Amino acid sequence: MTALQHEPLQDTRRWSRFVAPEMWASLAIVAMWLAVLFAAIYGPDIVSANGVADIGERTTVPSVVVVAPFAFLGTWVVAKYGFGRERKE
Repeated sequence: MTALQHEPLQDTRRWSRFVAPEMWASLAIVAMWLAVLFAAIYGPDIVSANGVADIGERTTVPSVVVVAPFAFLGTWVVAKYGFGRERKE
């Protein structure tokens, strides 16, 4: 009777790469900035009127100006915790 040696399966290594935290952090960052892109393209403007709408001054600011700082902060946090850890293999 011969002893068979079990070698690690190739699928296990592929699966460990698939569930790696770095991949999920990257996808989260990409999703945040895609939201900023769509807000820039399709988002409404923030309109502020001073006084009567026809006579007073009007200020128009794209809504992405509000969305982008939150995406920046979210990117910073996700990158810190998603890429900052040391992996144990």
